[in-house]
Amino acid sequence: MEKMRGALEKAKMLVGMEVDEEASPQQEPSFFDDFNRDCTLSTQQRLYGFATCLVAGLACTFLSMLVFFRPIKFAITFTFGNLLALGSTAFLIGPKRQVDMMLDPVRIYATALYIASMIVALFCALYVHSRLLTLLAIILEFGALVWYSLSYIPFARSIVSKIMASCFDTEF
Repeated sequence: MEKMRGALEKAKMLVGMEVDEEASPQQEPSFFDDFNRDCTLSTQQRLYGFATCLVAGLACTFLSMLVFFRPIKFAITFTFGNLLALGSTAFLIGPKRQVDMMLDPVRIYATALYIASMIVALFCALYVHSRLLTLLAIILEFGALVWYSLSYIPFARSIVSKIMASCFDTEF
């Protein structure tokens, strides 16, 4: 019976339903638990927040193409657009679940690479002011974005890996 109750609680958590407090054992409240409790939003507010962040993020990303030949400005607007688009999903599923999904063992390396590439791109653009390093960091950021996005599609990374290996596998 206890296994059934645990499975039901996990299913409720997966679909975003509230878990019964008395059914689960008492745990020390974490930062995200306090944050989620203090920042509850209605469904309409969540959808507005998601749409606003996503549209702003996509606008920044597409507007960065206007300054493509200025790598420093491109890096700032492109990275800011990525951050807004990434943050938009936190409105839909909540910040705790967003972080939990990003730190899932399946995509922990893709997440780390993506976040590190954004930090490197901003560092090269804002502090180093090197166009070449910024351009290389943006290429790395774009590749990390693609790899991170593929981590949410089942078997996508393995398929892309096999395709890339077959494309670059040459015998002389």
